[in-house]
Amino acid sequence: MSSTAILSYAGWAFLPNLVTGWLQSIYYGITIRAGDPKPQPGTPKYVNHRRRIHMTVIIVYLLYTLYEADYIMRQSGDFYQDLGLTPRVEEKQIRSKFRRLAALQHPDKVPTDDPIRHAAAESNFVNLKTAQDTLSDPIKRFAYERFGPDMLKWQHCKTTRDYLVTGIQTSSLPIYAGSTLMMALLSLTNYLQWGRFWRYLTLSALFLLEYHTITRPYPSPLLTQIFNPVLGKLTVHPPLLPFQLLALARKATFTLFIAFSQLGSLFPQGKPTPVATTSQHDLQQLARLEGTAKASEIESSRLLAMEMAPFAGNEQGTKELRGRVKEWLVNNTIRADPEVRDSMGRALASRRRGGAPAGARVS
Repeated sequence: MSSTAILSYAGWAFLPNLVTGWLQSIYYGITIRAGDPKPQPGTPKYVNHRRRIHMTVIIVYLLYTLYEADYIMRQSGDFYQDLGLTPRVEEKQIRSKFRRLAALQHPDKVPTDDPIRHAAAESNFVNLKTAQDTLSDPIKRFAYERFGPDMLKWQHCKTTRDYLVTGIQTSSLPIYAGSTLMMALLSLTNYLQWGRFWRYLTLSALFLLEYHTITRPYPSPLLTQIFNPVLGKLTVHPPLLPFQLLALARKATFTLFIAFSQLGSLFPQGKPTPVATTSQHDLQQLARLEGTAKASEIESSRLLAMEMAPFAGNEQGTKELRGRVKEWLVNNTIRADPEVRDSMGRALASRRRGGAPAGARVS
């Protein structure tokens, strides 16, 4: 795995959360007027906004990762681009094109007194010769279109079957065996439960696509009838070869796995607490509160009865006591009211300034 790919995967560990925080702050700065309160972390509104922004960031970063992988692949090129040919070219055209390029770019045409240019010309000529030898041989051409430049290392392969077996053993089998084993271990440890079904479904779809692509004697219709025609009409993207399509599909699959792990943190996991349990708990609390209130009322009535015991049988005294208590409650409530006290203070101050009679003045 290249350093660029490692950095791309490592970026998933911190970039989405970092960018989400920045975008949420910018969003609040634009949509909320100065002085108005902003949603605080932990509130439902704040969490809802963060979830939506985070999902958008993950989708955009997923698309960027795929674009980056495609850009790197286009920069690397392929044998057809090196020769300036299309994937449907015939063998005679391949040999003819190589002869013309060799006549123009042969290292003997570059002066030997410039070692850098001469070395570059030799490297380019070797690459053109390798491309011509590979694409002119139907068996090697079949293997190259499905497994890419890696097939050049398989010198022991002679037949199509040899290339298929070697390609599956060295390229396909380790990827799917390792991915399936890792997903099974994560399932047993209850880690990354969110999106588990979609991970298995995506991996299965990738396996079927790869199996169909590398085992057919002709290019996949998905490539020749959908991807390449659409790319040719909408962009200047060169036609994709089968191994390039598989490389992008693998990149998309494993990047999608990481995106699933990021999305899993945005949604609550586990079963929610049943509503009936919560309601029953509230009812129990209300029953306890009602019992405490009744006990306080009974105790207050008992204390009042003890205080009124000396007036038992004395209706006149009881009536006078009630009147005095009522008068005390009314006067105490009125005097304790801030507005009443303020009004009384202003009235007394006005009397002193207005020269009220001595008997009306309050010292």
